[in-house]
Amino acid sequence: MPELPEVETVCRGLAPVLEGRVLTRLTLRRRDLRIPFPKDLVARTEGQRVARIFRRAKYIVMALEGGDALIAHLGMSGRMQVVKDKTTPLETHDHVIFTTDTGVEVRFNDPRRFGLLTITPLAELESHKLFRHLGPDPLTDAFTPALLSAALKGRKTSIKAALLDQRLVVGVGNIYACESLYLAGISPKRKAGTVAGARAAALVPAIRKVLKQAIAAGGSSLRDHVQPSGELGYFQHAWKVYGREGESCACGTRKGVVKRIVQGGRSTFFCPECQT
Repeated sequence: MPELPEVETVCRGLAPVLEGRVLTRLTLRRRDLRIPFPKDLVARTEGQRVARIFRRAKYIVMALEGGDALIAHLGMSGRMQVVKDKTTPLETHDHVIFTTDTGVEVRFNDPRRFGLLTITPLAELESHKLFRHLGPDPLTDAFTPALLSAALKGRKTSIKAALLDQRLVVGVGNIYACESLYLAGISPKRKAGTVAGARAAALVPAIRKVLKQAIAAGGSSLRDHVQPSGELGYFQHAWKVYGREGESCACGTRKGVVKRIVQGGRSTFFCPECQT
């Protein structure tokens, strides 16, 4: 599933072709993805100018000048592709097509159909059922060591599992939780409630640094992620521990070997020597 850096990369790739443009046509090639499309989705979208595009957690939000907001989630395999030549053949899983007043198309392709597209008044976005339970964004000033310490207090689950809880912090995901914990020198097995004070002060900037580096690299392309331009992401080449089971630790200061364990059904990669 695309994580925060991948979704941010998609938003940044869509902005130059959609922001300020009128959506002259919205083509729905099926009735639903993960959830049914609202019956008035086309009527509320066509003829509207896109004021801005931004990310909330792992969702793409297109704010329309009329006051509504389109909400898209890429699910497990979704991607948004900018198509400037409309003679480019449609693919089987191009389920939604946004057409602008310049003739550019953005095609929402989702083979597994775990993504979604819906609409809500922009003023009600944060109270929408998809958003009202979400925690702070790790790239904002709201995500501080003090906030993290307070949120983790008394938690007996592992810190790795806690970082995947969208109520605590949004968008980190499995890959970036592993990489952030490595950078902060914190074991993924450590009880979340013990990550306070100096540990929280190390983890918050580590999360930010890893996410920003991943965004700069266009995200991580494992199976399905591509940028709207069609280019792959390249952060997978910079992973320190994720997917590197049995390899030497990259820290250069201690001798260690990357290990893999399973936590909550997800693979966790870490260096037992560097992360305590």
